Amino acid sequence: MTTLIYNCTAVLMDEAGTVLPGAYVAVEGTKITSVGTVRPQGAFDQEIDGKGNVLMPGFVNAHTHVPMTAMRGYGDGNNLQDWLNNYIFPVEARWDDRAIRSCTALGLAEMIASGVTTIADMYDHCDAITQEVVAAGLSANIARGTTLFADEFDPAVFPGCVELRELVDRWHGYNDGQILVDACIHGEYTSDRRLWAWLADYAKEKGLGMHVHISETRTEHEECIARHGKTPLQTLNDYGVWDTRSIAAHCVWTTPEDWALMAEKGISAVHNPISNLKLGSGIAPVPAMKKAGVNVCLGTDGVSSNNCTDFFSDLKFAAILHNGANRDPLALLPLDALKMATRDGGIALGRKTGVIQAGYMADLILVDFSHLNLTPCHSVISNLAYASHGSDVVMNMARGKVIYKDGDFLTIDLERVRREVADYALPLLFQNN
Repeated sequence: MTTLIYNCTAVLMDEAGTVLPGAYVAVEGTKITSVGTVRPQGAFDQEIDGKGNVLMPGFVNAHTHVPMTAMRGYGDGNNLQDWLNNYIFPVEARWDDRAIRSCTALGLAEMIASGVTTIADMYDHCDAITQEVVAAGLSANIARGTTLFADEFDPAVFPGCVELRELVDRWHGYNDGQILVDACIHGEYTSDRRLWAWLADYAKEKGLGMHVHISETRTEHEECIARHGKTPLQTLNDYGVWDTRSIAAHCVWTTPEDWALMAEKGISAVHNPISNLKLGSGIAPVPAMKKAGVNVCLGTDGVSSNNCTDFFSDLKFAAILHNGANRDPLALLPLDALKMATRDGGIALGRKTGVIQAGYMADLILVDFSHLNLTPCHSVISNLAYASHGSDVVMNMARGKVIYKDGDFLTIDLERVRREVADYALPLLFQNN
């Protein structure tokens, strides 16, 4: 399939932040083949009229727990520990694959409608999650969140290790890289050195990335220092955890010494501004991390701690939060935030996405700039970062295939998903609640 998108203004998301009016973007299969202001020669199987709207790379949501869409608003108004122990953990103990699949599909639909084309998900029941991602058409780095509290640890039979090996055998590299499997330590505080060492070795052996929660709360950070004399990031480094492509979610309480290690090792930080604010965790020092040479990208975290995954909301929070926190209107510019949401997320996940350039994945969205909230337009970049909503997305193309257009989901039967969530998943999860 060849596709030509024309009559649009393309935000290339290159280093210069080029905005290209009158753009033609050609796609063959899953890849972009050309970008310019002159119509490329030859016929195309499909032509898409951009109708004067803005074409930009699809968003990379670099830290998600997609099935937790079922817990939207559940347990709100409690502190973190009560919220987890009295609300979230008891519900999670009731999951089965059928409920996971329906809630995953619901969560993916919400992301697709706001322009997400690639995710990095950390959860369990990962085979069921992956099946829904494949059907929906997005790309994903799938990580089996692994904890260890038991006295006995045998990776040959330990459930998290078994599921990871099965995931790698079945899914890693599936469909020309649509699915990549990452190793995953849920956090320093929910595991120990036995798991860290095994996962680090396995990731290196299989060429996997690594996905870890790091220094999300002050308590987590300080208790790790009390246990080990080092921060969580530095502690895990002693066991080789970061000796592969890695993403560290949250990083709210990380230190300058941590940032130097992250820059040295190429560890990407995933900023989750709305989740961190809602849970009272704090504000990640994003401008300082970027200044130290850390690649910083953007995530929503789970719906349970964000309440929605309209990615434009997280983009706007990222774009304005640090200016207020640092009392500096130049602390983070709108182009910086847009790069975090696209190009820098692609770098973090080891993918050629997030840039409109020949050879990159055809992950593209159209944003309708005729909408009231985007009128007038003095700066396309500023309007995208500060004024846009998910409802402004009128097309989502993932891997060269249009999966959403003008409010219609082309790969998800949304009515069936709604029924399955209402009739099966919610009664299962919230029985006796």
